[in-house]
Amino acid sequence: MQKILLYYKFVPLSDPEAVRLWQKTLCEQHNLKGRILISKHGLNGTVGGDLEDLKAYAKATKLYAPFKGITFKWSEGSRDHFPKLSVKVRDEIVSFKAGDELQVDQQGVVGGGVHLKPEEVHKLVEERGEDVVFFDGRNAYEAKVGKFKNAVVPDVRTSQDFITELDSDKYDDIKDKPVVTYCTGGVRCEILSSLMKNRGFKEVYQMDGGIVKYGEKYGDEGLWEGSLYVFDDRMGVNFSDKAKDIGVCVHCGEHTSNYENCANKTCNDLILICEQCKAAGKMTCSAACADILATAA
Repeated sequence: MQKILLYYKFVPLSDPEAVRLWQKTLCEQHNLKGRILISKHGLNGTVGGDLEDLKAYAKATKLYAPFKGITFKWSEGSRDHFPKLSVKVRDEIVSFKAGDELQVDQQGVVGGGVHLKPEEVHKLVEERGEDVVFFDGRNAYEAKVGKFKNAVVPDVRTSQDFITELDSDKYDDIKDKPVVTYCTGGVRCEILSSLMKNRGFKEVYQMDGGIVKYGEKYGDEGLWEGSLYVFDDRMGVNFSDKAKDIGVCVHCGEHTSNYENCANKTCNDLILICEQCKAAGKMTCSAACADILATAA
């Protein structure tokens, strides 16, 4: 049996390169594939492999004192969902371009939002009702196939766009409301929530464990709707057979969660194409890209 592990840990690391070499060797010993980023702020990874190898990897990682208490989230999948093993040192483990602003100590991100478990999120909604604002901490295209109901979805293509968004006046009307940030596994919200608090948001929360943990608890019976976009060749995962498609095909307008890259290689944009249009060979994002392909043929 194979699985995929998602995990992160914000903690000061004095020698990220030494951690990189150790993590690379450890993954190779257990025949794991995936992507691990390491910086002076900590560790962020997604790896796949045999269940017993993943358990051994997780145990060894937890034995390293700075990573004690790290939470590993399990997901369906295998090592073959990743093309290779990549273990790199970067300035940030999530690229917000906020390295100088972000502060990390032994307890994690300094000044971040209050962590709420899925059931605590529901309690907050029960107590505060429509005042509660869900704030998507992912790229806008991820939210097209799945999000929390009535969530605010910022107009961002990458995490680096969030600072410009937050520095604008777009969200002044929610700065005094209870705001619950959420993302895939929680790592982006660790940073996002601290950036929001630094910019005057008064009451900021973050969903502990992210959408993954929420889906484990409530599946499609709660406040989440749609599919969870993931950054490997699965592209998306559903929490149950009750998941509904909320994305819209660029060609026919039918609901879909199927992402494809535009067949025009000079474009290559990620676009939603339903299975019927895909079967019909409609693999471009626009008529213009279709004309380019036709001319090249």
